[in-house]
Amino acid sequence: MAEPKLLTISGSLRKGSYNRMLLSEAAAAFGPAEVTEADLHLPLYDGDLEQAEGVPAKVAVLTEQIREADAIVIASPEYNKGISGVLKNALDWVSRVPGNVLSQKPIVVVSAAAGRTGGEVAQFMTLSCLASFQACIIPGPGVLVAGAGNEFDDSGKLTSESYRKALAARMEMLRKEVSK
Repeated sequence: MAEPKLLTISGSLRKGSYNRMLLSEAAAAFGPAEVTEADLHLPLYDGDLEQAEGVPAKVAVLTEQIREADAIVIASPEYNKGISGVLKNALDWVSRVPGNVLSQKPIVVVSAAAGRTGGEVAQFMTLSCLASFQACIIPGPGVLVAGAGNEFDDSGKLTSESYRKALAARMEMLRKEVSK
C-alpha cells in the first residue's frame, strides 16, 4: 500500500510560528507519509470577487489538496481569544467550493500559543467551524502547547516529553483511522 497523504494546515502564516513547528512534529509522529503543507496566502473571502471571478486559483489548489489528503492536521493559533483570521478565511473559501471536500475527512486539531491555555479557545472555535463540514474529527485529549515560546528548541523540536507523548497518541489515532 502507498504511503498515506497527510495535509498539514497552519492558521499562522509566519515561517517560524510555533504552530508550524507543531505541525512538523505532528507529521514526524504520524510516521511515513506523503506530507503536503497547505498555503493559506489566500485573498480575503469576498462574495463579489467570487461572483465576478469565481473561486481563486489558490483556493482551488487548497481544495484539491484537501480532496486528495487521506488525513489532515490543523494547527490553530489563538489570536485575541479566537481562531486566526487566516484559518477562518481558508475555511470560508473552502465552504464555497461545491462538493464539501472536508466531509468525513479524518482531522486532528492541535494548537500552540504563548499563553497559559495553549490556544484552547481557538482550538474549540476551529472544531466548531469544522462541525458544519461534517468532518471526521479524531477524538482524544487535546494537544494544547502552552507557553509555546519555551516549549520548542532552536531546531523547532518539542522539548516536553508530555507534549511529545500527547502528540504521538493523537497521530497514532489519526493513522489508525486512515488505515481502516
